[in-house]
Amino acid sequence: MSGAVLAVLIVLGPLLPAAGFLLGRRTRPARGSGVGTPVEHATFETLHAASLAAPPLRAGLTGESARKAARRLRSLLGTDALCLTDREGVLAWDGIGEHHRAPAMEQLAALLETGRDQAFSSDCGDPDCPLRWAVAVPLTVDERVLGALVAYAPRESAVLARATGEVARWVSVQLELAELDRSRTRLIEAEIKALRAQISPHFIFNSLAAIASFVRTDPERARELLLEFADFTRYSFRSHGDFTTLADELHSIDQYLALVRARFGDRLGVTLQVAPEVLPVALPFLCLQPLVENAVKHGIEGEAGRSRITISALDAGAEAEVVVEDNGVGMEPERLRRILRGEVGPSSGIGLLNVDERLRQVYGDDYGLVIETARGAGMKVTLRIPKYRAGVHGS
Repeated sequence: MSGAVLAVLIVLGPLLPAAGFLLGRRTRPARGSGVGTPVEHATFETLHAASLAAPPLRAGLTGESARKAARRLRSLLGTDALCLTDREGVLAWDGIGEHHRAPAMEQLAALLETGRDQAFSSDCGDPDCPLRWAVAVPLTVDERVLGALVAYAPRESAVLARATGEVARWVSVQLELAELDRSRTRLIEAEIKALRAQISPHFIFNSLAAIASFVRTDPERARELLLEFADFTRYSFRSHGDFTTLADELHSIDQYLALVRARFGDRLGVTLQVAPEVLPVALPFLCLQPLVENAVKHGIEGEAGRSRITISALDAGAEAEVVVEDNGVGMEPERLRRILRGEVGPSSGIGLLNVDERLRQVYGDDYGLVIETARGAGMKVTLRIPKYRAGVHGS
């Protein structure tokens, strides 16, 4: 093995499976203009192949993801053939000798049971087939064996065995990240369900009662309110998408406030200020409505006089800044801190904890709610939403 190959193996060993890739391409001339050392070119090729293999694997271990990743993984190892399996069968085969696919699962039975690496003779009856040896390494997530990565070669190779182990561990990391993505999605879905369950039954009852009160005195108003109620509930309980647009969220809030005004009349004043350029910004579904409901609950329902709610959505460069403010009874700061730590029941702060946690999950801890309040001083809730974030698209 050349000094350049050994150098790359030492540098990248535990990080990326460069060994087999370099074995398979040690005589291949470097691409490009010739600038850079052989080690630098080999490192680039390895990183490039790994970057192309990662996205499909982040979808989990499926037939489609395995087919898309197999060629890149074989490129990393530089071997004659490679297959990816789950616990039931071969998901993808790349390279020569596909007739080895049929007996593969029987040969891997012990590995799938024990989770231990395995090297074996391919037992090929075709004298013209060069595949005489194979090394298999389990793909694991949380100590569960999901499948195997198998590399085939003409002869035994300790370096290929080590490289296959490194590749399999890297693949396992991608599968674990895929599992975390799925867990995050399930968590968000569960939180949205919990938030829907939190939509006050009293609000629904009071809205229908307010609509009923207009049936005889103002049938046209009753019809308009009934349509607002239908559209609001349809949006709140929609079954698709974790994200929405600021325009759709504000439209739903307008419907909600129309129903609240039907009940409280002149006791509620609402000021809405929206910059048109932020309307297409995507944000987590049902992210603003709980804040407005909280403002109503602690504003109009806590005061005998006129209450005022101000909602603004303004352009702040790379972000949209949304502020929901009321002049209601406010809250003790310590009680608010307990709510945001999850130490107080949801009835004490409708949706605040839910929204704060979802914003942090999607955008990071820098994007949690900023809340200003004091007893008798109302409440001001500010959230910042990046105008663009990978994976966040309104639907």
